[in-house]
Amino acid sequence: MSDVGLLFVGAVLIINGVMLLGTITDKAAAPLNFFVGVLQVVTPTFLIMTADGDRAIIAGAAGLYLFGFTYLWVGINAATGWPGEGLGWFSLFVAAAAVGYAIYTWQTGGRVFTVIWLAWALLWFLFFLLLALGRTRLSRFTGLVAIAEGVLTAAVPAALALTGLWRDSTGAALIAAVLAVVALAVLWWAGRVPGRPASAA
Repeated sequence: MSDVGLLFVGAVLIINGVMLLGTITDKAAAPLNFFVGVLQVVTPTFLIMTADGDRAIIAGAAGLYLFGFTYLWVGINAATGWPGEGLGWFSLFVAAAAVGYAIYTWQTGGRVFTVIWLAWALLWFLFFLLLALGRTRLSRFTGLVAIAEGVLTAAVPAALALTGLWRDSTGAALIAAVLAVVALAVLWWAGRVPGRPASAA
């Protein structure tokens, strides 16, 4: 995922998290979902078309569609009022694919992004529980996790990479994993208040 694209993924996750908390409406979040969704569909299409058969580039680009389709779907649901169950089941597919990408990332030398892919897998699994299975009590927790991941798994890594400060190592990945577990515990405690029914991820 390009550093610029990752930065805007952070922005849309934060906005969608705020939406799940009920602070803004689905329609208010729709434009940014459309903008980032288009970005995350056009970019991998261009990369694949110009990859000249390079499997590493194609594999990396293909993962972007998982998120691009999600954000476009959120925007479409918000604009049309369509139900979110379909998006919820697609989110289960994204969660499973993200686990696969975590394994692939580890095998190709990525360490911190292995943890980040697993964090994304958890978030999209929460979207599945919320939207497909109607576990609306998870709305607040899911919103808090989306905001936290928007900052910690997207905006901050993108900013570090864009400024040349990004560093990857097994030690850094271990620290990231421990911090992720602690953050999830804190967010679970903060999100115990039942949330409103959600209509988008």
